Amino acid sequence: MDGYDYDVVIIGAGPGGYVAGIRASQLGMSAAVIEKDKPGGVCLNIGCIPSKSLIHQADLFRSTGALETMGVKVDKSGFDYRSVFIKSRRSAEVLSKGVNFLLKKNKVELIMETAKIAGPHEVALSSGKTVTGSYIICATGSRPKVIPGFEFDGETVLSSDDVLMMTELPKSMIILGGGFIGVECAYIMHSFGVEVTIVELLGSLLPLEDGEVTTVLQRDYKKRGIAVFTSTKAVSMKKKTGGVAVTLEGGDGKKFTVEVEKLVVAVGRSPNTEDIGLESVGIETDRGFIPVGDYCVTKVPSIYAVGDVVPTKALAHVASKEGEIAVEHMAGKDPIARVDPLVVPSAAYCEPQVASFGRTEEQLKQEGIAYKKSTFPYRGAGKSVVLERTEGLIKLLCDPQTGEILGAHIVGVDATELIHEILLAKTAELLPKDIAEMIHAHPTLSEAVMEAMRAAEGWAIHA
Repeated sequence: MDGYDYDVVIIGAGPGGYVAGIRASQLGMSAAVIEKDKPGGVCLNIGCIPSKSLIHQADLFRSTGALETMGVKVDKSGFDYRSVFIKSRRSAEVLSKGVNFLLKKNKVELIMETAKIAGPHEVALSSGKTVTGSYIICATGSRPKVIPGFEFDGETVLSSDDVLMMTELPKSMIILGGGFIGVECAYIMHSFGVEVTIVELLGSLLPLEDGEVTTVLQRDYKKRGIAVFTSTKAVSMKKKTGGVAVTLEGGDGKKFTVEVEKLVVAVGRSPNTEDIGLESVGIETDRGFIPVGDYCVTKVPSIYAVGDVVPTKALAHVASKEGEIAVEHMAGKDPIARVDPLVVPSAAYCEPQVASFGRTEEQLKQEGIAYKKSTFPYRGAGKSVVLERTEGLIKLLCDPQTGEILGAHIVGVDATELIHEILLAKTAELLPKDIAEMIHAHPTLSEAVMEAMRAAEGWAIHA
């Protein structure tokens, strides 16, 4: 340890930090993870996990309609959203405790304090103590982004964190932001009977996803009764007794007002890089992000940064991979230098689900890259008919000469699971032909992946 307390000191116990600590231990390094709140970070405590618990319960609540088609009478009069909230918190607590267990199992010391970088090898704790490490990893995560004029108050104007901590449902809600957080929040709230309006500044929901896919999602949301305004910006708001009036401006320049009980601002996240001691070692941020080179190394060779504090995709699985890359580099291994954004899966757990990786058709056109498009509709897979979930499609974008998969985009039930077979094919340098000729069990949704690959080869059977 060269006279230091640990081989690596990690600030933050989210998906980037705790994974880095465990991987460091596996590689024979001594590690300490410092966390000011709860192990697991935003993802496990007020992000991915509790939100997916709410989505699961929303699915169950909506499924009562299917029971009624069988003649079953469902009495919803005793429904109490607080019980839904409690279940989501239990999920978060179980997994947070699980992270604590994993750290102990791997002999990674967990220090529950606030920390600041005090030097190239020093971290100052809120208790006044200092711990040292051969290396330091900054994995302090992010927080909901604030829009000037729409600041959170936790009562009427809510962040995504506030929504997850609600114990009672409002009658109506407007969500600013049609990205991943916004569409998931809309699905949850609408499923439990809240009147929902989504406002997106760009031209579609999930504006960074493939347009053909987002068209399906947007059409489905409108069919459900969710009001969707795209190419629309929020101009101002005025709090009123029992709610808020939000003035919006459409792409045509016309303004109109929507009155609701709650306003949710879900326009992205800001990195937690203030007041963590970066200035003590001369590290300057760029738009709040910490610049890093290969292997997540900052300008100070002994200090690394991973996850939402660096300008890569703000996803839990990206943070975890970056944590692994950082400690493997410290240990003298030969990891990949950077996460390739083109093989990072994206997933929205609304209904219908959306999942993707690689380039969209719009990006290929913009970059002037030749491509061949093939699609297969969900309704062509027998399992989707059985599930009564035929809405959706699988879209492949391939090189017209080599057949290389350039991008894959799915909208429909279990899209977030199906995407990985195609991603495996991509990373293993397989071609559509290889998956098209592989026998898939019948009836499964995975058959739709097989058929999409066959469509790319020009011989889909069930299209």
